[in-house]
Amino acid sequence: MQDSTALDRHGKSFARQRLSEMPIRLWRVLQEWLEMVKIEHTVFALPFALSGMVLAVPKLPGVTVVVWTVLAFAGARAAAMTLNRLIDAEIDKDNPRTSKRAIPAGRITKTQALVFVVSAFALMVYAASNLPRLCLYLSPVAVAWLSFYSYTKRFTWACHFVLGIALGGAALGGWIASSGQVLGLAPWLLAFCVSTWVAGFDIIYACQDVDFDQSHNLYSLPARFGVATSLGISAALHALTVMGLCILGFVLGVGWFFWLGVVVVAFMLIWEHSLVGHQDLLRVNEAFFSVNGYVSIAIFVAIVLDKISH
Repeated sequence: MQDSTALDRHGKSFARQRLSEMPIRLWRVLQEWLEMVKIEHTVFALPFALSGMVLAVPKLPGVTVVVWTVLAFAGARAAAMTLNRLIDAEIDKDNPRTSKRAIPAGRITKTQALVFVVSAFALMVYAASNLPRLCLYLSPVAVAWLSFYSYTKRFTWACHFVLGIALGGAALGGWIASSGQVLGLAPWLLAFCVSTWVAGFDIIYACQDVDFDQSHNLYSLPARFGVATSLGISAALHALTVMGLCILGFVLGVGWFFWLGVVVVAFMLIWEHSLVGHQDLLRVNEAFFSVNGYVSIAIFVAIVLDKISH
């Protein structure tokens, strides 16, 4: 009887311990998924999608449009990042820089990742159905392009441009979400600016894996042309980003807040390229994560302030 009581107490104590540890376990699971989708990278592209939404109409868009646009973007981005990790799982397993990621390390299964991808794309399509019809009609194109990108490093060094176009499409999506159309030069200029900006910083990021890519027959600009040449191409793309923003400003007839934002972006991009060199890649992460977040936020804030001031 005493043994039974002791076992009962032990069982209850174990249950209480498990219950008290549940928040910690749930937080660790959440951290794994947030790392999977690289939630911190959202700051790179979401402000540009919102910029397209703001620039497309005479006044600031309503809350409903903003909410559905953010949900559509979040779904698309989460699906694309997870799909990329899923498709590249075996490659990531062999790369010392990425071998500890959740899928190659076995902390998230491929089945779980696939279910998440389907769910995230479903969220994107559902959110698009609550926006202008053109958003819904174009959602299959977005799914196809985002899925296609994950395979490009296997056969073309232009993979960086495919990624750039994908995020340039997010800016176009924001424009369409707000206005219901994509007419004239301005939305395409914005998409061009985002595409060159993203391709430029993705080239910088790829410099970390140049040796691995070359030894595993993977394609990237650094693997094909070398780090020094690739950094030069990246700088040229970012110069085109600034030029594109200037042309966009003239086309839209913007105010001085926008031009101040362009100046800030130009200095941020110069700073980004000052952090890395072909013989010194130790600060690639700082250039990639920190500076690019400042770039997208700076231009978005400038666009909003310019819209409010008119």
